[in-house]
Amino acid sequence: MLLIGTDAPQAHIPLEVRSGRHDQPYAIKTQLGWAVRGPVTDTTTQKSANVNFQQSADVLLQQQLEKMWTTDFDDKVKVERNSMSLEDKKALNTMNSSLRYENGHYKLKLPWRDEKAVMPNNLTLAHARLEHLKRKLARDQELHKMYTASVTDYIQKGHAQEVTHIESDSNRVWYLPHHPVTNTNKPGKVRVVFDCAAKYKGISLNSQLLQGPDFMNSLVGVLIRFRQEPVAIAADIEAMFHQVRVEDLDCDALRFLWWPEGDMTQQPRCYKMLVHLFGATSSPSCTAYALIRTASDNAHMYKPEVVNTVKRNFYVDDCLKSVSSDEKAIELAADLQSLLRRGGFRLTKWLSNKRDVVESIPESERARSIMNLSKSDSSPVDRALGVQWNVEKDELKFKVQLSEKPITRRGILSIVSSIFDPLGLVAPVTLRAKAIVQNLCRQKLSWDDPIPEKDTYEWKQWLDTLPYLESVSVRRCFKPQDFGTLKNAQLHVFCDGSQLGYGACVYLRLKDEKNLISCSLVAGKSRLAPIKRHLFQDLNFQEQLSLPGFIR
Repeated sequence: MLLIGTDAPQAHIPLEVRSGRHDQPYAIKTQLGWAVRGPVTDTTTQKSANVNFQQSADVLLQQQLEKMWTTDFDDKVKVERNSMSLEDKKALNTMNSSLRYENGHYKLKLPWRDEKAVMPNNLTLAHARLEHLKRKLARDQELHKMYTASVTDYIQKGHAQEVTHIESDSNRVWYLPHHPVTNTNKPGKVRVVFDCAAKYKGISLNSQLLQGPDFMNSLVGVLIRFRQEPVAIAADIEAMFHQVRVEDLDCDALRFLWWPEGDMTQQPRCYKMLVHLFGATSSPSCTAYALIRTASDNAHMYKPEVVNTVKRNFYVDDCLKSVSSDEKAIELAADLQSLLRRGGFRLTKWLSNKRDVVESIPESERARSIMNLSKSDSSPVDRALGVQWNVEKDELKFKVQLSEKPITRRGILSIVSSIFDPLGLVAPVTLRAKAIVQNLCRQKLSWDDPIPEKDTYEWKQWLDTLPYLESVSVRRCFKPQDFGTLKNAQLHVFCDGSQLGYGACVYLRLKDEKNLISCSLVAGKSRLAPIKRHLFQDLNFQEQLSLPGFIR
């Protein structure tokens, strides 16, 4: 065995050790990664061996845990978040140089890491995954029917087409495995998800694509602006990713196998997607870029408020906007539909807390009176706690939907990490659950070990109280009804810290010309104190929660 880098001992300091029985190898994690050491069988005889690498589920759980610790307070300043890396600049250059407007839609190249890279022929992987899909669909006729309808819809709408010439001039021909994903909130529908992360010979489509700049607005910012004025409107872009086309030559990297008309008795044929995919690492950036260009390219035809609404009041494909009067809302809704149609986007599922505004929208374009604000930018998830907008009462409410999970570190983390409270309106409640998770980490229990009786009791007690949050409501608009002309506005920030954690909340104090005063909770934040903390760290909590840091 050859050891490289022994002159840099800090690179080999064990960060974590995982051992088996006394006669088994053990794994050591250093700054260079994981290494396995220990006895092997007789090495005098030459034998062939297969080596397989898989990312441990425990590693993924640890990443999920770290994400939960850092969700509430974003320590990055705004300038740092908005700055672009060299890769982001390269992706943006690709978007700028390749952007075309064709048949009512924008068309963009895929932002490749290396334009000259050659991708291996992964057709065998696609066939193997298709066989797995065939067995799954054969067991569920209803799923087969819905999945076939979804693929057929792609073809009929021009989002996909059959490949008639298998040979291609492109050096990046790639076949994407695909599978169905259902959402309990959308019964009767199934989404076709293309596995852009599927690897063949160490390469996947996502590994060859640049992610691109983050053009997404802050969800907290969008929600706070949504609460500014008394008249609220909301809408959704239908199939947003599929409204942005992909450059023709790049479509060969988006091939997939499917049976004609879903008939699994026939030989599968080759198709290719012509649009940006849900699941491709570059799709959020490319589609957001096309949306922004729709607004800027047509800015001369619309009022600044219409253009700014597209740029500042969308989170992914959801539009959330508040204005001062019904008339402004009706005009804005019409202008937004007109503007986005120029980019090939259709705004639908309209909602408003004002009847006149709703009646100005065609009935086929309206949504129901409850809007789920628990947006997920990935696959559909079941939220243990989610936020909803009750349109009729014009209130923000909480929806509790608990699923059965084992009382282990794994099961508890699954529930706690599914809590969605972006404004931190019930942060004191969710902090208690995070403290339970932290305490289990402190005890160094394995992910699936039974937890101590004391912690079990505390966890069950927290679960029993969670449904009471459904009775909690917060007024959407900061201004109460019949509030007059705004005379004065103040932000009041309260913060505190302890050995358990630290938190802050912001209230908005408004005064009108009649000296009527209204106070509203804007947002709250909380974070657990680190398991390993320095002596003076508690004294720094107040400094960390200073007004500039929290408001950003």
